[in-house]
Amino acid sequence: MKYDVIIIGGGPSGLMAAVAAGRSGSKVLLLDKGDKLGRKLAISGGGRCNVTNAGSIDFIIKNIPGNGRFLHSAFSVFNNKDIIEFFEGLGIPLKEEDRGRMFPVTDKAKDVVNTLINQIKLLKVEILTNAPVDKVLYEDHEVKGIRLKDGKLLEARSVVIAVGGKSVPHTGSTGDGYEWAQEAGHTITELYPTEVPLTSKAPFIQQRVLQGLSLRSIHLAVLDPLKHKKIIEHEGDIIFTHFGLSGPAALRCSQFVIKALKKHGVKEISVLIDLFPTKKADEIMEEIQRKTTEEPKKAIKNVLKGYLPERLIPLLLEWADIDESTTSAHLPKDGLEKLSRLCKEFPVPVNGTLSIEEAFVTGGGINLKEIEPKTMKSKIMPGLFFCGEILDIHGYTGGFNITAAFATGYTAGQGAAEYSRNEQELALFPVE
Repeated sequence: MKYDVIIIGGGPSGLMAAVAAGRSGSKVLLLDKGDKLGRKLAISGGGRCNVTNAGSIDFIIKNIPGNGRFLHSAFSVFNNKDIIEFFEGLGIPLKEEDRGRMFPVTDKAKDVVNTLINQIKLLKVEILTNAPVDKVLYEDHEVKGIRLKDGKLLEARSVVIAVGGKSVPHTGSTGDGYEWAQEAGHTITELYPTEVPLTSKAPFIQQRVLQGLSLRSIHLAVLDPLKHKKIIEHEGDIIFTHFGLSGPAALRCSQFVIKALKKHGVKEISVLIDLFPTKKADEIMEEIQRKTTEEPKKAIKNVLKGYLPERLIPLLLEWADIDESTTSAHLPKDGLEKLSRLCKEFPVPVNGTLSIEEAFVTGGGINLKEIEPKTMKSKIMPGLFFCGEILDIHGYTGGFNITAAFATGYTAGQGAAEYSRNEQELALFPVE
């Protein structure tokens, strides 16, 4: 049996590619090596599925630091507003939360997954699960189909590879697609983890002094090890762990930590925590002085309770060379200045991140110079298309990666169907 389009991978991009290809009336097959579709989608957004972000296109691209500008063409085909209309048109009302994040009103990712699968079935797309692919078949410099690991051959005029990267491997993203792309002549830019917790060998981290402490609405900056200037700074929450730092702000800084370590050939760099982003160090010092003056007999460690996170106070005082029992009358000015600076620049030396398998997103992938942005078609192998995380595109958490997946998926599915239709017409009416 010959298909117009075979889509490999039932994640966000693959499901949306199946919708787009199915809408064209093409004969479409959607394959997944797992026992069910949408496994990564089902756990996204903490099981609530952050389907997209309501911000402007410029805002979304700004929040996709890994080659977001490449998506301009895909967004002209299918963008975040189209994603919202798509789901709401299928009976999944969405709600907007902080930072433009869009969730289903039900807060259930399975509703999003089931809606996509039901739509694919209505479009008469054939679905085959528990069907791991061994090879994508190329012959005479064009796609011919695929071979499953059980040896079965399936012919197709076009193939869409939507198998994801190497992050969150238990959902099926184990990097299978890179080899198929390389066999077609594509190059893979270096893979690395992004949106991943930071690791540190600092004694206070290793000794778990602050483990479990959460800091809300702080600023976290990555420091250039040579120029001692901030490479990037993000606002958000962090949590101290037994291995380093996690939480949204740490995840957003992770790719910059990896790049800085590699660029400068160092084993460790610093990230700085700003506990009071809206205040200057002088203001903090004045506020602490006022508090100690108001309670002159109280030890500094007790005066600071309620002003600073309690578990952080002993460490801050130690680093500022202030004895915990010091009272207002004996508070050293240089120690107070140092304490105020530490509140603005609390340093955490980091030596890297957790592994790519433990990351939320894979950095690197198919070289975008080899991809036609308006269709997601390979510039190297006719009939081959890519979408989703296998591409060298990555964004921050907050609906940006899934927006890129849905947009490239829809564009690839539509492009593959159009390619197949043109090939079929050419076969019926060959050019003299």
